Amino acid sequence: MSLDAVRAVADAVLYEGYLLYPYRASSRKNQSRWQFGVLGPPGAAERGLGEESSMATQCLLGPGVASVDIHLRFLQLQVRKAQRLGTDGRYADVEALSVAGRTVLSWDEAVEREAVFSGQPVGPAAELRVEISGGEDVEELHDEAGTVVGRVVRRRWPVRAHVRLGSEPDGDYTRVTVAVENAHDGPVSTKDDAVRTSLLGAHLVLRADGPGFVSLVDPPGDAAEAAARCAQHRCWPVLAGPPGTTDLVLGSPIILYDHPEVAEESPGALFDSTEIDEILVLRIMTMTEAEKAEARATDPQVAAIIDRCDGLTPEDLQRLHGIFRDPAPVDLRDLAPADLRDLEPPSFDTGGAPWWDPAADAAVSPETDSVMVDGVRVAKGSLVRVHPRRRADAQDIFFADQVARVTAVLSDVDGGVHVALVLVDDPAADLHDWYGRYFYFAPDEIEPLAGDEEPTQREESRS
Repeated sequence: MSLDAVRAVADAVLYEGYLLYPYRASSRKNQSRWQFGVLGPPGAAERGLGEESSMATQCLLGPGVASVDIHLRFLQLQVRKAQRLGTDGRYADVEALSVAGRTVLSWDEAVEREAVFSGQPVGPAAELRVEISGGEDVEELHDEAGTVVGRVVRRRWPVRAHVRLGSEPDGDYTRVTVAVENAHDGPVSTKDDAVRTSLLGAHLVLRADGPGFVSLVDPPGDAAEAAARCAQHRCWPVLAGPPGTTDLVLGSPIILYDHPEVAEESPGALFDSTEIDEILVLRIMTMTEAEKAEARATDPQVAAIIDRCDGLTPEDLQRLHGIFRDPAPVDLRDLAPADLRDLEPPSFDTGGAPWWDPAADAAVSPETDSVMVDGVRVAKGSLVRVHPRRRADAQDIFFADQVARVTAVLSDVDGGVHVALVLVDDPAADLHDWYGRYFYFAPDEIEPLAGDEEPTQREESRS
């Protein structure tokens, strides 16, 4: 399968946070950019000038894979300077320049880069080099009479990187390591120097020639231990492409599930894939014409977003609203989850009791209900250790091995049991409890603790 199968998702990763609503250079949230997948020049992080210089991912290959294709994708910074032509014939930098109804702002853009290493043998270690040259482009600006009144200068700095490929057997599988290191060897004295020689939004797409990769999110039973031995550094691998395929892996700086996809209702990129398209589109539509003009002048890609949102029809907007999909796992032999837009919600007999009143069912009492876990009764007040399953929500991963206090045991209409928790070591635990804001886990995700395992109470700062 070609890279086209994952390009939409990979591009969303590439441009995550590139520019955020309200998409204007003057917006404070856009003064600090390039938050994800940044590989800074060596030594920049230690000096407080930039990000770490490396990322690495490990994934499992099934038996018989002979080679892999490696795609390293990132953005190269491009500084855009607006310059006005003076009466003395010299150009001077300006923050903004309006010419013939067009406004150009001085700003930082980015250029897409992709280094492809095809047919890399699985087995011997390899070091691959990436060399991206710098450069300068000049665009003259003319007034209505055709006279040159200014120019736009776009400048890029060289970017260098090393890609290291290694592998080792792990039972019936092969653990493959792909590491990327910024190899800039020039001086770096400022934060501007660091970002100009960084790989921005860096991520990997790996393609296997053979049986393919093993899911690390939900590995088969015989691969679970090998999958647990895979280590990640600032790059998380997930199966990519359509469900059922295993020849592509996306190594992302953002934690994703296997087979991520862009919703078919989405009209286009908004540079914030963690947000809801409908909300962002509606926000853009509320911007004044002056705000839209500044956004268009900030970046050509933002101009395309504004124009696209302005051109959406009522039917386009309706497609962004009120869509439901079956969240249950789908057998790989089945078709994609059905669109449930027009289905009626399920109903059940309440025996005349108001369904919305918790007191209507006296058999349910979260305050006193309990559940047996490993032969131990767990109820409100019990201490447990949290072990999120591999298919847990991304946020749940940060709770792994944390000690929590049970606040309630609840049952749903399908017979499932959910344990509400607050983390013992959370300084805001009492506040969460007061508000009723809990974290919910299944009984097989918690481990009962004996009373003497209660952690020492955190001592709050008295400064």
